[in-house]
Amino acid sequence: MSFNKEIAVKEMLLRESEEFHAPYVSEFDFYYAVKNGDIEKVTKLCEEDFTEKSGFGKLSDDPLQSMKYHFTITAAMLARYAIEAGLELESAYGLSDLYIQKCDKLRSLHELSELHREMTLDFTKRMSALRKSRVFSKQVVLCVNFIFENLHRKITVSELARYTGLNPNYLSRLFKKETGSTITDYIISKKISTAKNMLKYTDHAVSRIAETLAFSSQSYFTKIFRSIEGMTPKKYRDLYSFSTELGTGEG
Repeated sequence: MSFNKEIAVKEMLLRESEEFHAPYVSEFDFYYAVKNGDIEKVTKLCEEDFTEKSGFGKLSDDPLQSMKYHFTITAAMLARYAIEAGLELESAYGLSDLYIQKCDKLRSLHELSELHREMTLDFTKRMSALRKSRVFSKQVVLCVNFIFENLHRKITVSELARYTGLNPNYLSRLFKKETGSTITDYIISKKISTAKNMLKYTDHAVSRIAETLAFSSQSYFTKIFRSIEGMTPKKYRDLYSFSTELGTGEG
């Protein structure tokens, strides 16, 4: 690869001003749509030219080179989200590397935007096929989709029951039978999974992460996080933040 991927990622992660970052909600909404295999939603999101989106930091004086860096970051993030949702590690990273290599050979922003759309839909279609291979009832699929789309607020069993048209007790039994998890535990696990990504890839304060994911308080969020991960959110960030993985020394 002719451009330095690690430097691009470091520069993006170490910027302190919010103006350099795409808005959190829309950014993670995009990744979760891909992760969930939501082809219709991703297709719509990709209607906007990747190279014309606001919020990207300037990572190179050359506009094309700068967007190649951002493309590389996106490819790496897509691979990680896909792996979390069950795509084999080798397949996810192999796909990411393939598109990064294609990106390196491009000579225009238009070509880069088209490749971004191709890559994103490729990941999304693979995740859609993966999810369809898992046999869930229509009601449980509706629940799972609703949960992923509403992690930023409090979700109740009663609300899901109204959404699916089922009795709350029946829905709870059905969900547990098909997923192996209670609805409440499933919601918490997905919120913590999202929190882990925020701790790894953003510099948002723990209090902001707790608020974004609709935990009642930072202390409650920390308690739940520690019970699942065996450490506090701060300790998790110190150990696993992307900047630490790249050897920046930042925690």
